[in-house]
Amino acid sequence: MKKSILTLTALLALSAGTTVFAAPINNLSPTGTAIGIGTNESYIEHKVSDNFTLGYQYVDRDEYGGMNDIYGQVNVVDHVRVIVGDRSKLPGDKSNFYGGLAVNTPNVMGAEGYVSYVAGSDFNETQVGVNVALVANVDLNINYHSFNPDHAHNENGIGVGATMKF
Repeated sequence: MKKSILTLTALLALSAGTTVFAAPINNLSPTGTAIGIGTNESYIEHKVSDNFTLGYQYVDRDEYGGMNDIYGQVNVVDHVRVIVGDRSKLPGDKSNFYGGLAVNTPNVMGAEGYVSYVAGSDFNETQVGVNVALVANVDLNINYHSFNPDHAHNENGIGVGATMKF
């Protein structure tokens, strides 16, 4: 089964015209840390308490250049999180505060699905994906991501990445 998923992932990655990726929604154990890399991004996040995760991600958008996000996720009820963050574009562009929600599924046979939506004053983005456990502390992430800035072209596509959890 895992070989089939890896093969499908490779084919999707090779066939995607515009490929983008953002930090997936991870389930971390208390005081757990996740480090991930994807098609156009990298991130690190740490579960500071039972209900709060703090993270940083760098995304290299095809048309818009590098963007830095510092974000927090607050678990409000089972499988539902509120997301707050600040995005800055490199170098030194103004910050853009954003907020949103994420919902994830329970773990079923080593896979957890999720959907997230965030919006700031000049963009919104949606991500739908699945994290598949390859081994105990490494996940494969496959997602569809839609980034919609107010004053420029949208970026949509399939993303592939890997996350290591400590």
